[in-house]
Amino acid sequence: MNIRKTILAAAIAVAAGQAGAASTMASPVAFSAQEKARLIATLNGERGKHGLDTDHGFAIAAQHPGANGQAISRLNHTYKGIRIFESESVVVTDAGGNIISESIGERRQGLSAKRMNLKPALSGKGAIEAVLKTVPRGSGHIDPPFAELVIYPVMSTVRVAGAENKAESELNAMDVEDVVSGYQLVYFVKTRMVNGNNAVFHNTIVDAQNGAIIDQWNMVQNVVGTGNSQYNGVVPINTTFSGSQYSMIDGTRGTGGTFGAMAITNANHTTSAGSVYVNSSNVWGDGKQYIAGGSTTNANGQTAAVNALWGLMNTYDMHRNVLGWQSLDGNNTATYIAAHVNTAYDNAYYSDTCKCMYIGDGGTSFNNLGSIDVIGHEMGHGITAATSNLAYRAESGGLNESSSDISGEAVEAYARNGGTGNALPSPSANDWVMGQEISKSGQPLRWMYKPSKDGRSPDAWSSTIKRLDVHYSSGPNNRMFYFLAMGSSSDAASEKYSKYLVQAPKNMTGIGLDKAYRIWFKANTTKFTSSTNYADARNKVLAAAQELYGVNSAEAKAVQRAYAAINVGADIAE
Repeated sequence: MNIRKTILAAAIAVAAGQAGAASTMASPVAFSAQEKARLIATLNGERGKHGLDTDHGFAIAAQHPGANGQAISRLNHTYKGIRIFESESVVVTDAGGNIISESIGERRQGLSAKRMNLKPALSGKGAIEAVLKTVPRGSGHIDPPFAELVIYPVMSTVRVAGAENKAESELNAMDVEDVVSGYQLVYFVKTRMVNGNNAVFHNTIVDAQNGAIIDQWNMVQNVVGTGNSQYNGVVPINTTFSGSQYSMIDGTRGTGGTFGAMAITNANHTTSAGSVYVNSSNVWGDGKQYIAGGSTTNANGQTAAVNALWGLMNTYDMHRNVLGWQSLDGNNTATYIAAHVNTAYDNAYYSDTCKCMYIGDGGTSFNNLGSIDVIGHEMGHGITAATSNLAYRAESGGLNESSSDISGEAVEAYARNGGTGNALPSPSANDWVMGQEISKSGQPLRWMYKPSKDGRSPDAWSSTIKRLDVHYSSGPNNRMFYFLAMGSSSDAASEKYSKYLVQAPKNMTGIGLDKAYRIWFKANTTKFTSSTNYADARNKVLAAAQELYGVNSAEAKAVQRAYAAINVGADIAE
């Protein structure tokens, strides 16, 4: 029998250790059947105040630990037992099961007086077949396709009272709202496939009566021992010794999952995860970019794995030590990263099926995509997928991408500051750009303080933002977060200036990265729903700030100013 023990790979390290300061941890949530039934019964008892009849119900989708013994429950809204797409409640309860707060993504009220046909003419198999006709020939399944019958609210954007006559260019995000104009019975189909080197991940809405494709969006969430790391020098990494070899399994972080703990695997130029990295010694990597065509298991090939493990450790430690949030789902479920995905692959992405990350070696545009901010970004997708599950399209998709950029900056700041402690460094010495280290040209992928520097992202909200690719519609919220943390400039020639800040002072005061991230994280995990847009985000981020720091606090005012700076809500004086 092999005796396994977890070892901190020993060596002279340039980077500081990862252990971090002790902090009060939330235990993984394990609700009993009685507790779940009580919560649903309580919510059912409040249907009347929302104008809902007894055909409406709730289904628990996920539960997570909250602060101070609280618990966070996410519930789908149902009608006659069928899920209403993107209509949800987020409920925070205390240790006694009493409701403290409820955040609602409301898309169900029009069903109360409507008697729609809930019998599909098409089967789930037929819906899947309709979707498969839209993917490139030669694509193969990574995971079996999935079809769920749901009620689909048909949405339209309307102007609120008082904004009817505003010019399009003068609209603020608070001048419009999304309303339900009707409902359709559809299948929500998930397909996760691969075509050559490319992941072909789609979510698709299929009419349940005639098989027509109503909507479809891309779900590839990407960034277009002693380890010798490519980007961070010599770093300590946690490995496991078993028998006569070391493996890249970190037994101190995460439980369960695919490998029992956090792990790094070798995809070895395929699209599958492969097996966990092993080595006869506990010194890994040579700190250099992978040589194309070379071994993925020698010292040069191991460097990609070192990049991945160090990034994963810091992502885990920052969220655990600063926020008390364990792993991606808050319940300490282990994840993993697969290195050397595909051949000369210029991408990294998070997969919602394995709840893991895939990293390419780089090709034409990038070096290995395992920089600390990119890993923090992709694992941020995992946290969002486990909590708010912001739909990866339109404004919610931009907020999803922005949340990952924000996570990447927070993880980078924590790691660069030594990877220990229960707070993020404020002020932060971050560069506030995404992906500069991996870029062969030195050109970042995104500038958080001035998104338009990439030539495609807007600096502020407009009514057309929902038509953009989510990597570009994320821009305004990235800028908001930069202003919230670092403040703005009153100099119109500065890249940190906003024409929308018209109250005094015109250079708004930032509250620091630590407070800014705590506010954002609380909003994402306890208030956002899958359909949250920019206007809704502003209101819920403000609510999170008020709960954390007070209704009239400087932090709450800063949230209002930061969103006003991107044309979401009105500016106020400090």
